[in-house]
Amino acid sequence: MTQPQIYRFQWQGIEIEAIYSPIKWGVIAHLEIRSIKPECAPLPITETGYKSHFHPCGTVEANGGDVVAQINAWLDEEATKPEWRAYVAKSRQGELF
Repeated sequence: MTQPQIYRFQWQGIEIEAIYSPIKWGVIAHLEIRSIKPECAPLPITETGYKSHFHPCGTVEANGGDVVAQINAWLDEEATKPEWRAYVAKSRQGELF
């Protein structure tokens, strides 16, 4: 079994930690993504700030192998969806009641 790879990076002002296990249990790859500053901040891929994602071994590597670039691309893609855009607009405006 390979050791998990830990990455920390910023996406739109949110500090994110990603833990990538290329082979978990000998059969699958696993990616954990969590917002750490601010803690539990929503992301376009998760309302709770935490995402556990299983995928076939070799998927990340077949797409260039850059874990952070692939997560950023995933976040950017999901951030174009109406639900996320509405969340961003609402959070900027604030609520009076």
